Amino acid sequence: MASAQAFRSLARPLTSRAARLPQLRTVPRRCLHADTLPVLTTAHAKVVGARTGHVEGDDLVVDLTTSKVLGGTGDKGKTNPEELFAAGYGACFQSAMNASAPSIGLKMPKNPEDSIVETAVHLVGDMKSLELRLKVDMKVKVRGVSKEELEKIVAKTREVCPYSHAIQGNVSTNIEVEVME
Repeated sequence: MASAQAFRSLARPLTSRAARLPQLRTVPRRCLHADTLPVLTTAHAKVVGARTGHVEGDDLVVDLTTSKVLGGTGDKGKTNPEELFAAGYGACFQSAMNASAPSIGLKMPKNPEDSIVETAVHLVGDMKSLELRLKVDMKVKVRGVSKEELEKIVAKTREVCPYSHAIQGNVSTNIEVEVME
């Protein structure tokens, strides 16, 4: 009983001080669930033959090859899943940058050559144990904005890019920014 009384006397000054602290206003977060959102577009792909096969899509015909480092032939003119992912993520991220910049009061350049996204998708892990993951390194280069503005655009883009959402918490992603001269 004495210890409970001692605890209350120690806690009382804390609770009385807490009552004087300003109340923080929390910003409500939008929680979007892909299963309930309207479909804007759909892409289809049929793969036959895995990494050495063939891909057919609505507007796509691609032959695949396994890269030499993974023991394949690395045939010229053919691609692999990591390269396709790098192209898709880079294009999506750049489009999201163009859409995001005005929402924070900034402008992206109009000339396509003034905004470049280079994406490297690494297959990492151990093939023998089948412990495999992806890792992404992206370099965003833009002309006509300051480094601070570019960092703000990239931060906003990471919040809205569908690829960034899809891989968040699953794929280690490093984004480097560079202001082009």
